[in-house]
Amino acid sequence: MKIAIIGATGRAGGFILKEALARGLEVTAIVRHPEKLTEDVPVLAKDLFALTTNDLEKFDVVVDAFNAPNGKEELHEKSVDHLVQILTGTKTRLIVVGGASSLFINQEKTIRMIEQVPKDAPFYPVGFYMTQSLLDLKKSTVDWTYLSPALYFNPNGEKTGKYRVSDDFLVTDERGRSEISMADYAIALVDEIQQPKHQQKHFSVLK
Repeated sequence: MKIAIIGATGRAGGFILKEALARGLEVTAIVRHPEKLTEDVPVLAKDLFALTTNDLEKFDVVVDAFNAPNGKEELHEKSVDHLVQILTGTKTRLIVVGGASSLFINQEKTIRMIEQVPKDAPFYPVGFYMTQSLLDLKKSTVDWTYLSPALYFNPNGEKTGKYRVSDDFLVTDERGRSEISMADYAIALVDEIQQPKHQQKHFSVLK
């Protein structure tokens, strides 16, 4: 199975890259700065917005771990829209590293978390545009999956090898806590690559 990881030098992308390699998957890193890679893998040194259908259609799965820079959070939506455009009509599956802000917070599933966040909150732009990217995916015809982490996406959390799966509803404990380590999130994502269960679906993972 041929996998491409966009943003493989980022925090989430780096964990996903290591997990995929540990399972013997054939992985290509799509990055702008190959010198930042710590793993010896094939590289496509290219900006996401310069990618073409020809670049990606040879892969079975493309993982989008792109992280927009501060002040340009709208690129979260624009990047997914670009990937949808170039993958439409191909057999390549797109798995997006999503955010918790897109998860529903009421049982009727009419209110997403981002709708309860003040617009002047520091993380509002990221949450808003990541949610918009999900809504755009839902309108597309590509083979997509959007995987949201728990509220606290912990880069320094323990790799336990265990996680719980939820749908697109935000699950918290009795104290309102919701957490997943990036290492365990990577396990869940690569599990989904190898054993697809959520095609054309939004789901989430937590510890």
